[in-house]
Amino acid sequence: MNLSRRKHLMSAIGGLLAATGLQAQTEVFPSKQPVRILVPFPPGGPIDQTARIMSQKLSELWKQSVVIENRTGASGIIAAETALRSPADGYTLLFSVIHHTVLPSIKNNLTYDIEKDFYPLSLAAVYPIILVVNASSPIKTVADLVERAKAEPGKLTYGHSGQGGGAHLAGELFEMDAGVNLIDVPYKGNGPAILDVMGGRLDLMFSDIPSALQHIQSGRLRALAISTKVKSTLLPKLPTVIESGVPGYVAQTWGGLSVRVGTPRDIVNKLNADIVTVLKDPDVSERLLKIGAEPVPQTQAQYAEFIRSEMNKWAPVVKKANIKMD
Repeated sequence: MNLSRRKHLMSAIGGLLAATGLQAQTEVFPSKQPVRILVPFPPGGPIDQTARIMSQKLSELWKQSVVIENRTGASGIIAAETALRSPADGYTLLFSVIHHTVLPSIKNNLTYDIEKDFYPLSLAAVYPIILVVNASSPIKTVADLVERAKAEPGKLTYGHSGQGGGAHLAGELFEMDAGVNLIDVPYKGNGPAILDVMGGRLDLMFSDIPSALQHIQSGRLRALAISTKVKSTLLPKLPTVIESGVPGYVAQTWGGLSVRVGTPRDIVNKLNADIVTVLKDPDVSERLLKIGAEPVPQTQAQYAEFIRSEMNKWAPVVKKANIKMD
């Protein structure tokens, strides 16, 4: 090969490499396919609504399709397993929930580890729990409830939507902190339990705000207190359980976003930054508050710490209540 041809060939190779490098630098995530958010609950609930509100804004931000897939079943296990089987490329996100931090304490032989197999991105929202009774109940305050429960141990009933869920755990924690003995009654969903409280077949319920709010406003339910550490912006006049005489009581459900371990760090960082941007969007905040969700944008480290704190908080509650999952 003569010198002229060699120079021409080297120049062409150099140009090709430069073009390839430029393409790699300008290719921005996401660009190849829709991003999936795996939601562990059916459509319509507060977690699903939160994911859909966020997905719409993420789609606008990325100019890329973001789709919600409801992978229900086994208290979040199916959604987590699906996310873990997906490529580690950032295109499949898990909407992680309180169940994922409780499951290690109630089920043996989980096929995944929520801390080791997933990178935490950010908490999305928390959902305060309200302690409610029938509007005609003689129980008008938390103090009334504690007094009656101590006078009639093992008589008062409360409903919840399943073993190890936020409402069930809220009830078990209340029993521990208030020193009372209640009877938990599991249901297939919050709706039927709420109906039985309104119908007088259950004495009380620890309910998420979206499920109970319309019935409180219509006068069919009486709200006694909210489970947050301080008063909630959602119901600012409602006292907390702590203010009502049960020191230290805090219980809430929540949802956040995680991605499979192995996802490139630059993609993980971008996902966190964009999720935080969306959660700080005034329109998103307003829409979330309307469904009873309080947005909580976080750093990756903050969400990791939150997950660990939730695992530490609920493990002794699960053990004392002897909650098991087959």
